[in-house]
Amino acid sequence: MSVAVLKEPAGLRYNGGALLYAVSGYVSGFAGLFHSALPVNVAATLLLAHAMIISAYLIHECGHQLVFRRAKHNARLGRFLSWLCGAAYGTYEDMRYKHFRHHVDNDDVVWFEYEEFFERHPVVLRITRVLEWFYVPAHDLIMHFIMVFTSFIIPQRRDQRVHNLTVIIIRGGIYATLLFLFPKVALLYAVAYLLMMHVLRFMDALQHDYPYNPTLFEYVQPPHKGDWDWEQEHTFSVPLSLRFGKLNWLTLNFGFHNAHHSDMNVPWYRLPALHQELTGGDPERVIPFASQLKLYHQNRVLRIFNPEPDNYPQGEHYLQTARAATGPIGGNAASFLTSF
Repeated sequence: MSVAVLKEPAGLRYNGGALLYAVSGYVSGFAGLFHSALPVNVAATLLLAHAMIISAYLIHECGHQLVFRRAKHNARLGRFLSWLCGAAYGTYEDMRYKHFRHHVDNDDVVWFEYEEFFERHPVVLRITRVLEWFYVPAHDLIMHFIMVFTSFIIPQRRDQRVHNLTVIIIRGGIYATLLFLFPKVALLYAVAYLLMMHVLRFMDALQHDYPYNPTLFEYVQPPHKGDWDWEQEHTFSVPLSLRFGKLNWLTLNFGFHNAHHSDMNVPWYRLPALHQELTGGDPERVIPFASQLKLYHQNRVLRIFNPEPDNYPQGEHYLQTARAATGPIGGNAASFLTSF
């Protein structure tokens, strides 16, 4: 690969290494699921899950045009990676459009209003709560179901049915074959996928304090569009560690979210430096990992359905209560992989 094709020369080392890890980790992790030894199965499941996590965060980099110079090359890589992390049922362009609305509008725009859905289907809500109590990411599985059948559920996506059906037949056929011939492999793959879901939503849960708006297909300009100060006030950084910086590579530095929203054209490997520039390395400006874990655990059922969004802390109050692990509940099922 010519360095001239890349967004910047350093990308050959960082993005190239991440891509190599994602692909080789996916292949070797998947192969390890067939092994007869349980320790190998456990290690392979974890490796496969992490390979899918890195694939997902590389899609995020592609969406911001941070891997290659040309949009078409980023799109090709993004589409390929979406097959690895199970997000190929819709289109890469839809994922990118929704995510850019999030950045440009300073808003979380959606089509699917899950709170309204849960109000109409209380039985589904009860089942979801029970499963979430047992750490089964049922809320995300509902979102994944919509993603899988996106062209049959979302009216605005009906023109994607050929693509949608093609992916369903290929991925569904492979998984059905595994389930029939190698049920252990199918089960362990599902575990790896659920682990990916947990990590992605764990990283997303506390990064913003604003609610979602159902304006994905009917554009309404939000009141804070383009307001950098407001965006920074309502965005929060959730690094895995400030002391051991390389640990943040496990999620491609996605926890440095204020830095990312400050300049979305900065690649993942330069976010720590931008975070340092913005905060002076002040640990008071981030939510500690221990607090993140505590809030994720305590609110795993509450965050499914937000009955009183207006009473939640915002801005500086949000940051301080999150740091103390006394609140907030946090968001859920808002991954950049879902384009609705």
